[in-house]
Amino acid sequence: MRGLVIKNTGSWYLVKTDDGRYVECKIKGNFRLKGIKSTNPVVVGDYVQIVDNNDNAAFITEIEDRKNYIVRRASNLSKQSHILAANLDQCMLLVTVNYPETSTTFIDRFLASAEAYRVPVKLIFNKVDKYSQEEVNYMDALINLYTNIGYECFKISAKENIGIDEINRELNGKVTLLSGNSGVGKSTLINAILPEESQKTREISVMHNKGMHTTTYSEMFSVDGEGYIIDTPGIKGFGSFDMDEEEMSHYFKEIFKFSADCKYGNCTHRHEPGCAVIKAVEDHYISQSRYNSYLNMLEDKEEGKYRAAY
Repeated sequence: MRGLVIKNTGSWYLVKTDDGRYVECKIKGNFRLKGIKSTNPVVVGDYVQIVDNNDNAAFITEIEDRKNYIVRRASNLSKQSHILAANLDQCMLLVTVNYPETSTTFIDRFLASAEAYRVPVKLIFNKVDKYSQEEVNYMDALINLYTNIGYECFKISAKENIGIDEINRELNGKVTLLSGNSGVGKSTLINAILPEESQKTREISVMHNKGMHTTTYSEMFSVDGEGYIIDTPGIKGFGSFDMDEEEMSHYFKEIFKFSADCKYGNCTHRHEPGCAVIKAVEDHYISQSRYNSYLNMLEDKEEGKYRAAY
């Protein structure tokens, strides 16, 4: 029997079958022996084959090939990956310039990972109702930066229902992963889009200016046009995974564009004479923050370590 994994609570998975039933499932005992190296071999968005048992549940016996997925390094097991979701049409990365602040390093690592697995990303700048003029100016500068690179950006306030109609249009008929740091307002945004889901929200910790996790598992919610939103637990750090050093620049659109003019084909864009990327940084065609994120990821790869970006 075929179905779509729409919820993962750890050891249990809720599968929506092709005939419209909802079945609670577990992974069959020998499933983890098939060479899957991620911490979560079955993820929300997977199409699976299941077989019934006699306990009002079922076993997942097979995963169909994924068209794509978003993956990050597992924070507790540096040699393993953690897959956020599979079979996506797009990601929406929720960003806040304060309450809490999303770092550009975090944004760039997420974008690079999405590029590596060919998943389009839109940046959603939330909490626009709360910002000072200085913070608005900074937000607009970020939007200008990422728009010029080629990423669509949107300004919203999920709490005040500002810009939600535009987000609804972007969700129509698509499978969308909604991600971001803890506390950026993912649950509040889902409340605004799908108020019947009544997602729990919590206040931001004023003392630490950090979000508190409200989503403890991944789940898909239906939206108009046979689309879905996939909500995942808030991410505190995003460690890159499974990227070859020589291909790292490919995942930064503007760096890849200028790298074609480098003097050497194997240029690392750090110190080589005649490097077109370094010159583009000096001439402000590539932003210093993006270039720093690229160098940061290269250093992680060389040292073979996990370093999360906050």
